[in-house]
Amino acid sequence: MQPFPVPVLPAAVRIRPRTAVVASADSSFRQRLAEILTGLRWQVREVEGGAQAWAEAQANLPEAIIVDSWLPDLDLTEFLKDFRGSFPQVDLVTASGSTAQETPRGPYRQELLYALRRIQDTDTAAWNTAPPLDKHEHAPGRAHAASSPFTAHLNAAQASSSPEAMAVPVSASAAPNQADQPVHGAEQASGAQLPELIGCAPCMIEISRRIRLVAPHSTPVLIEGPTGSGKELVAEALHRLSARSRNPFVVINCAAIPEALLEAELFGHTRGAFTGAVQGRTGRIEAADGGTLFLDEIGEMPLALQSKLLRFVESGELQRVGDNELLKVDVRIVASTHQPLAQHTQAGLFRADLYYRLAVFLIRTPALAEHAEDLTLLVDHFMQRMGRDAPVKRLDQGAMAKLAAHDWPGNVRELEHVLERGAILASDEAVLTAREIDFGLSVN
Repeated sequence: MQPFPVPVLPAAVRIRPRTAVVASADSSFRQRLAEILTGLRWQVREVEGGAQAWAEAQANLPEAIIVDSWLPDLDLTEFLKDFRGSFPQVDLVTASGSTAQETPRGPYRQELLYALRRIQDTDTAAWNTAPPLDKHEHAPGRAHAASSPFTAHLNAAQASSSPEAMAVPVSASAAPNQADQPVHGAEQASGAQLPELIGCAPCMIEISRRIRLVAPHSTPVLIEGPTGSGKELVAEALHRLSARSRNPFVVINCAAIPEALLEAELFGHTRGAFTGAVQGRTGRIEAADGGTLFLDEIGEMPLALQSKLLRFVESGELQRVGDNELLKVDVRIVASTHQPLAQHTQAGLFRADLYYRLAVFLIRTPALAEHAEDLTLLVDHFMQRMGRDAPVKRLDQGAMAKLAAHDWPGNVRELEHVLERGAILASDEAVLTAREIDFGLSVN
């Protein structure tokens, strides 16, 4: 390898103390870049996201900032635009080494690009930005595969695996080695993928993109998707990325509370408002003031109560049961359903005016069968999580084949339960076989 030409700056520039902010969610990338810049006599401040980088720039104006190609908390394009407008004197460079043409070229640009080239040439894994393969490219033999959409993806992964690799952790057997494909590369590939949402399928990346677009606003969001597909995870991500993240995230399952009690749960009640109300109680809406209210399974809400919820959505005012006083509450509403609400409005099963108020922005979570290529990533995620307090169990080829052949009517939640049950059935064994993969008692 040819030695890197170390840039030499004018003496007048070298005398001045230089500080660089490195913003990346990948700690290994930050540390590697910090080591190189420190060797060039930079003072480096490491931050994990865009909000921290902004705060650092306000508190201690740096000479330069290097921003990763993906930020966990802010949209990269918007961050770069706003940062350039607020800190025009700071030399701003992205991890790919590119900047907008209107960005002034600072006196340290050559050193910054040199440091990035050092990482690019010596750690190629961190620069693997190839997008995920299309599902048809990922499984060229799909037309002759088994009927299950998961089988073709499993066969494609196994085709390049040695027999010895079949009884190792899923992260090593079914996905590229982490040393060759760190999370940093996967995040760059997606461009906007959120850590809560496991999977690199196009439909999963699209969900992350839509979450990032709407999260900063107070716009109501309706999440539609089959049972067990991760609708609450989407709601939590919307809250985490919003300006309301420091305030409450309140969840109410409209299908789990009896109709007679649901109104009091939502709006609260005064003492003596109904039989058994021995004292007043704050409702879920009021408890979410300043934050986010997640109405899970909104399609199960009775029609009579839908009209009362509609009044709150329109005015932001609520009235406790048994009280005449109106309370003003600032709440962002996120609702979810596994039902086709648009069709239910036509059949008179759900109020059309409430539907249009809630469905200002729609996000759809896919069934597991729609992102079959993510099965091994999900298995790895759940096995690692179950192994936090015990050794991580592994799956052999037979167990993975059995998982791939299943239809997963309960989607990701069913997969989690099947793996949890399999880990229990395996007892002290380190490897799960097909014998421990039992679908008969899956809870959807």
